[in-house]
Amino acid sequence: MSAALTLATPAHFDRLIPLVAAFHAEEGLTLSDDQRSAAIMPLLEGIPHGAAYLIGPPRAPIGYIVVTFGWSVEFGGMDGFVDELFVRPGVRGRGIASEVLISLPRALAGAGLKALHLEVGTDNEGAQRIYSRAGFRLRDGYHLMTRML
Repeated sequence: MSAALTLATPAHFDRLIPLVAAFHAEEGLTLSDDQRSAAIMPLLEGIPHGAAYLIGPPRAPIGYIVVTFGWSVEFGGMDGFVDELFVRPGVRGRGIASEVLISLPRALAGAGLKALHLEVGTDNEGAQRIYSRAGFRLRDGYHLMTRML
């Protein structure tokens, strides 16, 4: 199984949105279909704040990853945040997520990205192992904090 990545465009919406809905259901995220579409479509249309990539063949993707972009003085420029990563349950355990998390950061670094961050549940040991294998580390003395607006 290949973890080939394709930058998603509006033409991929109908293939991507069921994957996003599956991820949201699995994670207990309660967005309406309209909210989900409104969040995804700007990424597909080329908004500069992030990008969505299909994992696997574009006609029948096996997953997706969304990376959002920001700017960090501390890291010396543009940084990114893995907002969502999903691989269909039937193809998990084959190293696909690891391959994506190794290859995509290399490509993004070539485009000027200085750091890539992600968030993982403290009880999600499987994901923690995948992220560690891909080179992600906890930052000593830091916790991600969020304020909803």
